[in-house]
Amino acid sequence: MNWPNRLTICRIVLVPVFILSVIYCKLHIAFFVFLLAAATDALDGYFARAYNQKTKLGAILDPIADKLLVGSAFICFSLVDTLPGHIKIPVYVPIIVISRDVLILIGAATIYLLAGEIKVHPTAVGKITTFFQMTTVIALLLGFVHSNWLWNTTVILTILSGLDYIRVGSKQVNDKL
Repeated sequence: MNWPNRLTICRIVLVPVFILSVIYCKLHIAFFVFLLAAATDALDGYFARAYNQKTKLGAILDPIADKLLVGSAFICFSLVDTLPGHIKIPVYVPIIVISRDVLILIGAATIYLLAGEIKVHPTAVGKITTFFQMTTVIALLLGFVHSNWLWNTTVILTILSGLDYIRVGSKQVNDKL
């Protein structure tokens, strides 16, 4: 197993640590864990590209790790009642983020069943959305005063990236059929 995949697996392992830190309101620990997980996201991509260590496993695990980390953060920030008010977010935020991710997974499975293969490539708007999602989590943990602007921008980008993935997926199916 190469280093990029190890870093991705490390990010997945950090998800329950992050969740427990938020549930028990250890927000300084949650912040550190989230920052460490976000760093592994940047590093695994860098190592995979710089040292030509891209793998099929990494192409699948990396977005799953991102979705687990960000999705669990938004769920916790929406549902954990003991959190301070500056961290609480409306329930529509995790619903939109997770709905997009579920649609992407259903779309990927559909493409695979129809076309026999799937090319997993993050789009530019998808990468920007992931950046904003992670930035929103960090801003909330730091108590950023205007977090509502950030999470609403993240929601809009999440919707746009979902539509973009539908466009890309439709093209893959049309090209194969």
